[in-house]
Amino acid sequence: MEGRQEGEVGPVILTVTLNTALDITYRVPSLRAGASHRVSEVLERPGGKGVNVARVLAALGHEVTVTGFSGGPTGRVLRDRLTEVPRVTDALVPVSGATRRTVTLVDDRTGATTHLNEPGPHIAHAEWSAFQEVYEDLLPSASAVALCGSLPPGVPVGAYANLVRTARAARVPVLLDTSGAALRRGVAGRPDLLKPNTEELAELTGSHEPLRATQDARRRGAGTVVASLGADGLLAVTPEGRWRATPPAPLTGNPTGAGDAAVAGLLSALVEHRPWPERLIRATALSAATVLSPTAGDFDRETYERLLTTVTVTGVATAA
Repeated sequence: MEGRQEGEVGPVILTVTLNTALDITYRVPSLRAGASHRVSEVLERPGGKGVNVARVLAALGHEVTVTGFSGGPTGRVLRDRLTEVPRVTDALVPVSGATRRTVTLVDDRTGATTHLNEPGPHIAHAEWSAFQEVYEDLLPSASAVALCGSLPPGVPVGAYANLVRTARAARVPVLLDTSGAALRRGVAGRPDLLKPNTEELAELTGSHEPLRATQDARRRGAGTVVASLGADGLLAVTPEGRWRATPPAPLTGNPTGAGDAAVAGLLSALVEHRPWPERLIRATALSAATVLSPTAGDFDRETYERLLTTVTVTGVATAA
């Protein structure tokens, strides 16, 4: 099923992370509120949703360009670490503010994760304009683009809608993965693919029934909607049909980055012109295999390859 071999050069995929981060993961034997803890392991790496997507794409053998914002001492560390990732090109735009840090606390006893996310630097109008110029320059060489994550302070709430329209004008397929007001405004730009989770979908549509909400999100402007259902897999409503992809059994571990891995799976299969059932199998397998990795942007390859043959895809009837 995997048409691209690792190390093989292919079309460049562009990932956009407007609110990049330096991800720091602390593992503790048992997390207790109000207590002092001895940390058993510390992991530090470049992050933000689009950066996580890029790392998974690169591991699949794709060439990736990463853009967005980076600034301050944290931003310098992030960019230094990006140079260590094969097949990833840094096209981040420098800003005067400091890139945020995100801290994940992993309880080794229960597997539960606690997240602390800083808001990110304030982006000045001139910095936003500079980014838009870089983005437009990168689109002609891109086979697809992913717009991922939150908006840092200072970026217009309608930013994603404008970036979607710019990509569509350049005839580049565009995926949107965000939440809140950025999602509500962004879907109006008519992205080719929208990838919400169930909570984001309910917030967008007001419906907690996944199929009805997914169809509603598509009516709001998205060409295709692929909803993450957590351990239950993916639900896709596309112009070609409706499918549910389900892993053979739930996996326990760290779910951070599972949605980003699904985005990478969808994009990689898109640029390889795979049919929808294969795209969903790949995305579901990657998402589940990421749960077994201690950090976002990585996946357990053995589990991934096993799941490629055991994830099931079934057709879904239209909701009433």
